[in-house]
Amino acid sequence: MKTINRRHFLISGAALVALTACPRYLFAQGAGQVDYYTCTMHPFVHAAEPGNCPVCGMELVPVMKKSGAPAAPASGETPTEFTIPPERQQLIGVTYATVEKKPLQRVLRAAGLVAEENERHWDVVSRVQGYVQQLIVSSPGEFVEKDQPLLTIYSPDLLATQRELVDLLRMRDNARQSGSTAVLQNANDLITSTEQRLLQWNVTAQQIAELEKTRVPQENVKLLSPYRAIVHEIHVGQGKNIGAGTVLMDMADLSVVWVWADFYQNEAAMLKPGLPVTITTSAYPDEKFSGKIAAIDAFLNADRRTVRVRLDIDNPDIKLRPEMYVDAGLQIDAGEGLAIPFSAVLPTGTRNIVFVDKGGGKLEPRFIELGAKFGDVYQVTSGLKEGERVVSSANFLVDAESKIQGALKSW
Repeated sequence: MKTINRRHFLISGAALVALTACPRYLFAQGAGQVDYYTCTMHPFVHAAEPGNCPVCGMELVPVMKKSGAPAAPASGETPTEFTIPPERQQLIGVTYATVEKKPLQRVLRAAGLVAEENERHWDVVSRVQGYVQQLIVSSPGEFVEKDQPLLTIYSPDLLATQRELVDLLRMRDNARQSGSTAVLQNANDLITSTEQRLLQWNVTAQQIAELEKTRVPQENVKLLSPYRAIVHEIHVGQGKNIGAGTVLMDMADLSVVWVWADFYQNEAAMLKPGLPVTITTSAYPDEKFSGKIAAIDAFLNADRRTVRVRLDIDNPDIKLRPEMYVDAGLQIDAGEGLAIPFSAVLPTGTRNIVFVDKGGGKLEPRFIELGAKFGDVYQVTSGLKEGERVVSSANFLVDAESKIQGALKSW
């Protein structure tokens, strides 16, 4: 194939006509406004009359004459109109979209990890020296109600304090019978002090009331669950020697759980505490769990460039379990605003360009300001009016035409 030297490729319209016969068209501006004809694939080809490109055979397109005003610098460039005939627009696949007001809604999605709520996790701790006599709840995962027996403890201190309380009760009874006010007052003070000591040792008020009723100290005292929860782990066995501060078991209430979700940094401005969130998981594909944003981490993850968000999720049936992976969906509603399709925008890195339909094949490149992206549309903050039409497909081909015709010098 013969190589063509670009430096010597300025030919007359007559030569182009001699090369091939082609349909010639004039535009609405009139033949006198055409500066020259060129090829969209080979813009170094300049011809005085219509014809075909001698390099690739494509039909030449007109380049309109510019006004006598000096060209604005690239930084303050004012784009001018250019023309692509409707027949050619149809060939290259140009379509249009109307600038209109739309509800601006967007769904933010993020992966999350289920965790226990710290305020609903407890360690059951021994407060006396003694021994574990019997494990009534013996397996992790068991669900226990509030005041359900967990285990029994033998403690010399507990047994001695129970006997002390019984003796004080007898002393109070005798004081009442004898009418000794001073002894009665002293007995009541000692009884109150002894009851407080038993309460501090995890003996419940109901157990103390039962002791005062029966006047029979219990050698093995039942330790009751202070919460309605699930046993997470048991740390002692039967016969185990325990002391004050020994962790017997830990429990968690999973009726409300946390989900830690990571959102991208460009979504951080849309996140606010209290916004409703929907959680889904592959374990229960047909179910959705409701919750809300509880806290937003002030620190960004340096590696992933994400913001950590804590979601509080209702979990009444205990289907969401700690360490389970879930998907979080957050519906953002920004009201109404002017919007154009995502495909209509030609981003340049510093500016955004659209091509506005002026009718009759005329197009105007226009710089616009965009807001956030909502689904498949952009919010338009300035540069367009409601009802205007913009090119929504074949933008790069249209941009190439604008460059050839000098409508848009630079990006």
